[in-house]
Amino acid sequence: MASDGHKRTFLSLLESCDNFPYDIIPSEVYYQLFLPNDDQPHGYLLPETVQKMPWTAHFQVTHIQPRSVTVLDSSKGADTPGAVNAAFAELINTCIEQNTFHVIARTHSEPFAILSARYPVRMERFASALFGITSQGAYITAYTRDAADGQMRLWIPRRAKHLYTSPGLLDSTVAGGIRDGETPLDTLIHEADEEASLPEELVRERVRSVGVLTYVCATADDFPGEKGLVIPDIIYVHDLELPGDVVPKPNDDEVEVFYSMSVEEVRERLLNGEFKPDSAAVLIDFFIRHGIITAANERDYIELNTRLHRRLPFRTPLQKLM
Repeated sequence: MASDGHKRTFLSLLESCDNFPYDIIPSEVYYQLFLPNDDQPHGYLLPETVQKMPWTAHFQVTHIQPRSVTVLDSSKGADTPGAVNAAFAELINTCIEQNTFHVIARTHSEPFAILSARYPVRMERFASALFGITSQGAYITAYTRDAADGQMRLWIPRRAKHLYTSPGLLDSTVAGGIRDGETPLDTLIHEADEEASLPEELVRERVRSVGVLTYVCATADDFPGEKGLVIPDIIYVHDLELPGDVVPKPNDDEVEVFYSMSVEEVRERLLNGEFKPDSAAVLIDFFIRHGIITAANERDYIELNTRLHRRLPFRTPLQKLM
């Protein structure tokens, strides 16, 4: 939580998220994850993960180059999505029972869609990083404007110290992983209530969808679980200007407290390394969109914009129109 005395740059903060090498040939380093009836990969697995995984008969593991893990269709085409979901569920249950991986933490978690699949398949959230599939989340940056001078103040929470990732660090106002079957707005509505006591009516009326961030992270030394796991990430970003009399308040055990911070205070704490890495990326994007970071005051301006919108290694999903 505290600074290590080293002043960061905005680009170095993004590099904490988007740290997967650009010049790597993934098939030479990782096992690629394949699904039935699809010749495109859907994830990257570390060799150490493949070695430790208690594979069942529903998976075919190929150890010669190009190395791969393929889910087999036990239904023989009768119900391919059901067969894939059952194969992952059985495997992850075994991992939980045997305490095979630290990142799963012997705990079941909510289902995440495998976004790159051509048919609806899913796996548990905690296990998804082991398979290197694309993750997705929805974030809100909430702010108010001072009635006297119009200056912006951002609502910034501090994460609870018991959380698995980034305990005690500063965070986005509201953030959450998108569960299988949910839209980004669905996620924001229940997370806004749980984390910030913001009512659904207010969120629906005022929240604005302002874009998508994409990057690829490999878990590093500051990650409590296995190191080197590949996590391509999609973040749906939203702004929420709140009335001056609305104050976010913790409504679960994930947030300790909310602070009202000026733009300069947020900037200082970002560069001091006090924010959760993905939330730092969201705030850098917020600063760019609101003209706080510009080409005139930031030498890495072009690189920042590029790194916030990286092309992902796997097929990206088509959105269902409402």
